[in-house]
Amino acid sequence: MSNKKPYVIGVAGGSGSGKTFFLNCFLNHFSSEEVCLVSQDDYYIPQGVMTAEENRLHNFDLPTCIEVNKFEKDVFDLLAYKTVYKQEYTFNNPLAIPKLLEIKPAPILILEGLFIYHYTKIDAIFDYRIFIDAATEIALERRLKRDLIERGYSEEDVMYKWSNHVMPSYNEYLLPYRSKCDKIINNSTNQLRNVLDITDDMSNELRNKLGI
Repeated sequence: MSNKKPYVIGVAGGSGSGKTFFLNCFLNHFSSEEVCLVSQDDYYIPQGVMTAEENRLHNFDLPTCIEVNKFEKDVFDLLAYKTVYKQEYTFNNPLAIPKLLEIKPAPILILEGLFIYHYTKIDAIFDYRIFIDAATEIALERRLKRDLIERGYSEEDVMYKWSNHVMPSYNEYLLPYRSKCDKIINNSTNQLRNVLDITDDMSNELRNKLGI
C-alpha cells in the first residue's frame, strides 16, 4: 500500500461524446497495476423490470438516479488503497447476468460519467479534469447507433429520450462544469488517429509527472 494519494482523473462528457472510446485508447497505455477505472454507470439505482413504455418515460439522465453514497464510499476506499467489489449494472436488461466487479486500487484512479463534477465530494478530489466534447448531431448519431443495436430501443424512443431527458440534463448538470476542466477534447470526428495522438501525449505527460 502506498502512502501517496492516487492521482485522480475525471472524464466527463455528454451521451455520444465518445467517452468509452477515449478511455479504451487511454487505458491501453497502462497496466492494471498502474490505473483503475470507476464508471458512474455502475451505480445506477436498479429500477427492476420495466415495460417498454416505462423505460421510455423514465428519466435516467438525472443525478438522483445514481447511488451517490455507494459511489462516494467506493471512490474513497480506492483512495485509501482498498479493493472495491461492485455488482455490474445491466441497464435493467432481464436477460443479462450481472458480473461482480473487482476494482483494485492503483496509483492512477480514473472516474468517468455524466455527473462526476456535479457531486461535491467527488469533484473535490480531482487532480485533473477532462471534458469530452462532440457536436450535437454527431453525438445523437452515435447514441442512435448504440441504443438501436445494443439496447433494442426504437428510433422514436431514442429521440424522445434525447429531447426530453438527455439534452436538458446535459445543459443543466454537465455543461456548466466544462469551463473548469483542465483539458477539453473535441471528439466530433470519428478519426482514430486524433484520439490516439491525444492519448499518446497525455499518457507520456502523466508518466513523466508521476514517475511511473
